[in-house]
Amino acid sequence: MTTTAAPAIRIAMWSGPRNISTAMMRAFGNRPDTAVIDEPFYAAYLALTGIDHPMADAVIAAGPADWRQAAAGLAGPVPDDRPVYYQKHMTHHMIPQIGRGWMDGPEFVHAFLIRAPEQVLASYTAKRDTVNLRDIGIAEQVELFERTADRLGHAPPVIEGADILADPAGRLGALCAALGIGFTPAMLSWPAGRRASDGVWAPHWYHAVEASTGFAPPRPGVTFDALDDSLKPIAEAARPLYERLARHRLP
Repeated sequence: MTTTAAPAIRIAMWSGPRNISTAMMRAFGNRPDTAVIDEPFYAAYLALTGIDHPMADAVIAAGPADWRQAAAGLAGPVPDDRPVYYQKHMTHHMIPQIGRGWMDGPEFVHAFLIRAPEQVLASYTAKRDTVNLRDIGIAEQVELFERTADRLGHAPPVIEGADILADPAGRLGALCAALGIGFTPAMLSWPAGRRASDGVWAPHWYHAVEASTGFAPPRPGVTFDALDDSLKPIAEAARPLYERLARHRLP
């Protein structure tokens, strides 16, 4: 008698930039049952927009620059036949030209990683000189969340980056339960260094996470008043969008 292996759980984790998204990828990548993929729509986003990003030519060359090919890969064979496939997504990559239909596949479980907009903006401008609301992906994150919630009939999991830093085991345990997988302490620490699964953009963006061996303790947050005046209108526009998501944080 032959048995059929259970289908892989494909976790699509949606985050804006300058969150703990890469550390989360490290945590899931350190599970023995999990394969990870890093920002699969980045090349398509750059190819479609022509936006000036660090290492843009290298990112597009590494591909796939066709979003349809990227989406097909997410639903295709899982690397090393692992039973869990963690997919790190950036919400600002999801421009209107990139289709959403693939998201509705029953094999995907969607979750949303959030961070207060003041913290995102303060961190983002340390890496790039200019920023606008579109760059931090919060409106797109709300759109993707609401699309998923409408389809499911209930809110998908939402997790706050600061909560994970304050209680990694507890918050990751709650997230794993919501995703339908078991928590393992292997998620709490990992070897320092780069991974073969890291995007080619890692040399520009991943210095801190490459030096890390676990989640750093939380740091005092940047207040609205401490932001540069040029960032305050963006923070004001982003705040109600963030709060829309934060209402659904996992208990």
